[in-house]
Parts: sequence; C-alpha cells; structure tokens
Amino acid sequence: MQTLDNPIEIASFTPYPIKHLPLDIRLNDTSLSIIWDDNHQSEFHYLWLRDNCHCSECITQLTREQMFEICDVPLDIKPTDAYLTEENRLVINWDNPSHTSQFHPGWLRSHCYSEANLKAKQWSAKVWDKERISTELASYQAQDILQDDKVLLSWLRQLRDDGLTLIKHVATESDSLIEIANRISFIRETNFGTVFNVRAKADANSAAYTDLRLPLHTDLPTRELQPGLQFLHCLVNDATGGESILVDGFKIAEHMQTYYPEEFYSLSTFPMSFYNKDKHSDYRFRGTAIVTDSDNKVVEVRLANFLRGPIDVPAQQTLPLYHAYRRFIELTRDPKFQFFYRLNAGDLIVFDNRRVLHARNAFNLEQGHRHLQGCYVDRDELLSRIRVLERE
Repeated sequence: MQTLDNPIEIASFTPYPIKHLPLDIRLNDTSLSIIWDDNHQSEFHYLWLRDNCHCSECITQLTREQMFEICDVPLDIKPTDAYLTEENRLVINWDNPSHTSQFHPGWLRSHCYSEANLKAKQWSAKVWDKERISTELASYQAQDILQDDKVLLSWLRQLRDDGLTLIKHVATESDSLIEIANRISFIRETNFGTVFNVRAKADANSAAYTDLRLPLHTDLPTRELQPGLQFLHCLVNDATGGESILVDGFKIAEHMQTYYPEEFYSLSTFPMSFYNKDKHSDYRFRGTAIVTDSDNKVVEVRLANFLRGPIDVPAQQTLPLYHAYRRFIELTRDPKFQFFYRLNAGDLIVFDNRRVLHARNAFNLEQGHRHLQGCYVDRDELLSRIRVLERE
C-alpha cells in the first residue's frame, strides 16, 4: 500500500505530491464523493471525471494533450463500478461506452473544486504603498540570478507577487539586460525594437525619448495586450534629476473600490481610447482603465494620459468617467502611494507593466548623461518559468 512516504508521481508533466490519502468513496446520482484522511470531502461529477481520464486512449502520452471529447459520451454517463486500489488510486469502470479510468490521489486532491479549495488556490497580489515598498523592496544581485536557479525562482515569485523588484550590479555594457531577461524567456519585440534606448534625442517618437517630465503611466496601453513585464536598466546616469516614480496601480484601484465605489465602477466599466502614432505606425486600443475578473478582482491597470484619445462614451457616461479618471490621477499623486528611486549605473528595475505605473522627473543634461535601456517580457512567460522551476 502506497503511503505518504512515497509522495510524488508524475501526472501530465507536473509532479503532484500525495499529501492526503483517500479513505472512502460514495456514489451519488451525478457525482462521486471522496472522503480524505483529514476529513475533507471532495465532490467530482461523473462528466468531469470522464473528461479528465489520463489513459493513453484519452491523452496522447507524448504531448499530454487531450484527444477525448466530451460529446463522445452521453450526459448521463455513470460508473458501473468504482473503488480505491491498494495504491490509493481511484478506478472507475464506465457504463456507456465501456471504459476504465484511473486517477492519482495527489492529482485528484490538487484539482478538487470545492469552494474551500478554490479559494485556497486563488493568487492574490501583495499590494504596496510608499511605506511598505520603501522597506520591503526585493533586491537581488545580477550574478546570483544568472547562476543560481533557486535565486532565480525567488526573484520571479517576488516579481509576481509584488510587481516590482530591483537587481543590482548588472553589467553596464549595452544590451546587458538581455541576459537577465532571457533567464525568464524570450523578449517581446514592439515597434520600439527588441531593446529600446531611453535617452533624449532630437527625432523622438515618444515622450520617453525627451528630457521632459514623464507622468505616471503603463507602457503601450495602445496595444490589445499591454506588455507584462518591463525591464529598465541604467547604463549611465550622472544628469541632474530624472528620478523614477513608481505607484502600485492595484493599490490605487483597491483604494477606489473601498472608498470610491462609484468611480471604481466607472473606470472598470466605461472604456477609454489610447493612441500611439508616428510616421510609420498607428496603434489604437479601446479598453477600461481598470480591468477586473469574474469575481470583480482587479487584474490589470491600463493608463497613460499622454496617449489617451478623446473620451468617446455615451453622454450619460461622460461626466461619471471624467470624475472617476480625475480621482484616479489625484490618488496617484498622493505622496503616500508614490515610491521614488534614482537609478544608478548597474541598477535594473523590473516591474509588472499591467499593474505598476511608472514615471520620471525631468532631467538636465548640461552637466551629465542619462542612458537607460529597456525591454519587455510577457507575464505568461514569467508564470510558465515559475511553474517549470517549481517542478524541480
């Protein structure tokens, strides 16, 4: 009999440790209940169990992709027999058509969809204001991230949870940030290139390429999918001014949700247009400044005043949207939400661009130079890299 002493078995490509053992099963009209050794009870519907059979007829063993389609069995499919083996596997013999499925206990418990389990698995961002991030900003050494997968995983988890991290002592040669970014995955190319240079130039096609003050914003709200992660690497900065300002957009949104619910509703319901135009491209997107999921949880912020087009919602929504938009901007200007950081040569900040708004003060090049390089990596790549590292 397999016990917790032999805890891991691969289902799909992911190991599912056996943390609890099934003790008993009960067959119901449309579902099966499992009683576990910690008194937790899982209910699995017969359609769900049949849909998730991992046998070689239902799942291709090379790619672990599903070949079975639920329309190939009747809606009222039921077991003719179901039992637990000595190895704690759930075995089900199906009635129509005849088929046998076997389920690993670690996989079953991990995929239990009881309300308690679903709530426990929900990820929540660790929102921050100036006070928290000033003392808790996660800082790493470049060589540790490049050479140690454990440090890499720690950095990626912090980046996922806080949305902002600092990496010190990155080489100051051009394109050095690529090696760091590639520790996650490939770089997302845009009309600004694979790696973009943030420095003042005469033919600027973005406010970022001037010496002007740059207000708080997310990058490329003009795109259907805003870049997930932004890397900003300082090669040289001996100019006067140019301090970076960062604000957790999730913190602002949650503050509005609590204290200004009507304005929150407007920003998460009524869309705005964003334009990014130059001689060779014309990108436009229309979407809400605050994006929520089905549980009304904030999952994205999209904002850049200097890229915003005219408000174009029905008349009865226009003033409420302006009031809400004004409130959001006022809150981002509140010092308690603003974190200031002056980037020095070798510093690399990495942040969630669909969450953290960033800005910079104007700078003066009369007595120095300022050259930053940046790039983007999509958030999907971050989450995938975390999962693969966690397998190990």
